[in-house]
Parts: sequence; structure tokens; C-alpha cells
Amino acid sequence: MFKQSKDGIYYGWLIVAAGFFISMIGVGAYSGFGVFVIPMSEEFGWNRATVSLAASIGALAGGLSQPFMGRIFDRIGGRRLMMAGLIFSGAANLLLSFTNHIIHLILVFGVVMAISDSAGTMNTAVSLVARWFHRRRATAIAIISAGTSMGGLVLVPFVAFAIPLVGWRNTWLILGLFLLCLALPVAYLIIRNDPSEVGRLPDGDDSSAGRTTAASIRRGPLEVDYWMQAFGSVPFWQLLGGYFVCGVSTAMISVHYVPYAVEEGFSPSVAATALGLMSALNIAGVMFAGMLGDRLGRKNLLALVYLTRGVGFLVLLTIPGLWGLFGFAVISGFSWVATVPLTTSLTAEVYGLKNIGTLSGIVYMAHQIGGALSIQFSGIMKDITGAYTIPFAIGGLCLLFASVVSFSIQERRYSSRYVSVSEPATTQHTAV
Repeated sequence: MFKQSKDGIYYGWLIVAAGFFISMIGVGAYSGFGVFVIPMSEEFGWNRATVSLAASIGALAGGLSQPFMGRIFDRIGGRRLMMAGLIFSGAANLLLSFTNHIIHLILVFGVVMAISDSAGTMNTAVSLVARWFHRRRATAIAIISAGTSMGGLVLVPFVAFAIPLVGWRNTWLILGLFLLCLALPVAYLIIRNDPSEVGRLPDGDDSSAGRTTAASIRRGPLEVDYWMQAFGSVPFWQLLGGYFVCGVSTAMISVHYVPYAVEEGFSPSVAATALGLMSALNIAGVMFAGMLGDRLGRKNLLALVYLTRGVGFLVLLTIPGLWGLFGFAVISGFSWVATVPLTTSLTAEVYGLKNIGTLSGIVYMAHQIGGALSIQFSGIMKDITGAYTIPFAIGGLCLLFASVVSFSIQERRYSSRYVSVSEPATTQHTAV
């Protein structure tokens, strides 16, 4: 049923296109949450720490659930997991239109939607695509990651436009319908679990002709048969540490950047435009990172991405007015989601594909723990000091740490990309 012709486009690229679209639609609630903060706070009298609690719990719940979603992915594949996640996430958006208490917001946004999103959108899609590609893995993952940026570019301004027009309740309702009526049918019609379902090997190589790829016979020295073995190696902790900081820096901005800009004297539309610009530049940045990563390797580029983002925080804190606001958007835009294809590709190439869902989920859990802590810390510091200076400064310093840690990863020693095809496969699970 799903067999493709020899001369047709590789079905994996259709998976990438579907993943891009689903990630674009699915990111709406999270990217747009910062726009909801002020109108919901004004209606219910919530302070910044209170409303931040829902977002920080959401980041934590999504992160803690990700390894479990990864185990489900490894066992049943991504298609059914993604569809279930989209159904529950869409329903959660609809339920948010009935918010009348902070507990409702925490339970629906912070628990139900967060867990559903970890199953239904980008995280599952990038693990899925890692199975469909080897030689162009980072490029394929970058395209899906660009979907989240496109969602920020399109949906954040849409949310900013819709709330004054139809109210924040109806805006949540619209976002839920987007998921159920647009993203879910795409997942049902297009998403497939593995290239073998279309008679291919990764990258579209022809399995019926008995051909094998280098990807099918290479095994890195740290490749694991059981996911817990990865914890005994240094590179895994380096990836965890870097992605923890990635979560710290991105989550605080996703929730607090628009309120920060508004309280600095900019209109909500200007603030949303700056965030939209950052999302637009994310597309170029993540695509460039993916293509360059496939050519030159991952870890040095990953270190550069973290360093660039740190420079963006420095600009935001030291340059006043529009120059600082949009300077941060421009500099950070090129680096915001560029970490995703590089980190996921490194994880797959060092530890193999057998447990890619679980291991990527654990790495993403570190990201979300960092995000949860930074969201709540930023809200508390805003209430105590009246400004975001301290949390933003800490975020910038942490990015310098992540850059150094990423640069120190011994990629050429452990990645399957650098294992000679003629080398005998050896396995070790401890690195020093």
C-alpha cells in the first residue's frame, strides 16, 4: 500500500514535510503563551510568579514525561503516539478557553497539554526522522525544527492579533481547532514509522535490490543495546548539560520576553513582532545549522550556537530601546532552535537508533527541567526586584558554560559518522 516507485520522491521527505507542519501548528500554544500572560493576569489578578507557575509546571511535566513517551515510541513507533498526543493536546487547548482559576490553568496547560505535546509534536517527529535518514539526518531534523519557528512566526502574531479582536478565551479555542482539524489529519494520512514500510532503507536506498548503506553496518564504540548504558559515558552527560542550559535560556524568553518588552514601554504588537522576527530568523539559522552539521560535524557548531545565543542576552541587557530588543531577536534568532538537529543527531550517532526515542526523551527532559526552573525563577525575581535583569544575566552566563561543555565532546572518537566501514564493530559503555 505504501510502496513507492523507484523514481519517486523518497517518502522520508514527506515525513519531514508532515513533521514540519505538525510542529508548526503544535507550537502555537507554547510560543503564544507569553501573549496570554498579561490579559489573563489582568482578568484574574494574578501576579507574574503565579502565572509563571503554570508554564514552569508545564515545562517540567513535559520534560519528565518525555522519557516515558520515548519508551512508547521505541516500542510502538511514532505514528500512533503522535496521533494520540495531538488529540489530547487539541482538547486541552479547547479546555483552556474555560479557565476561571489558576488551578485549572496549571492542570490543563501545565499537565495535560504539556504531556500531550511531548507525545504529539516536534519531539516525536525528530526521533521518527532520525530513523528515516542517516547521511542527511541533521538537515531533515532541521526542517522539522524550523516548523516550530514558523509556528512562532505565524501563530504568535496571530495570537497577538486575535486576543484583542475575539478575546483570549476564543483564541485558545481556535488554537485547539487548528490541532484537531489540521495537524491530526496530516499525521493520520502521512506519518509512517519506518522506511521499511515503503520498501526502503534510510536515505531512500533500495532494500529490494539487496543494497546496504554504511549506516546499516557502522556501529559506534558507545552504541547501546539498553538505554541505561548511556549514563555510563561522558558524552551523554555533556549532551544533558548543554541541553539543560538550552532549556534555561529558551523557556525564560518564551514566557517572559513579551511581558519584559511591554513593561519596557513597547506595545504588545511590537513585542510580538520582535518575537516573530526571532522565529523567522530561526528558520534560516536551524536550516543552516542542519546542513552545515551534515558536512562538518555537530559539536563545534553546537558550541558556537550556544555562544551566539549568549551574545544575544548580552545585547538585550546592555543596549536600551529598540536596538536592544530587536538586536536580541536578530542574534538569538539564528541560534534559537539550531541546537535541536545537532543534539539529536549527536545522540543518534553516538548511542545508535535502537533506543533513540528514550535517549532523546531523557536529553529533552534535562532541557525541560532547566526551562521549568528558569520560568519560575524569572517570575519570582521579577516580583522581588521589579525587573528581569538577574535571570537574563544568569541565562547568558549559563550559555557560556554550555558552549565550553559542547566544544569538549569527543565527537570524532565516539560518533558512528567517523567509524570506518572496515573496522570491526566493538562496543564499550564507559568513557573517560
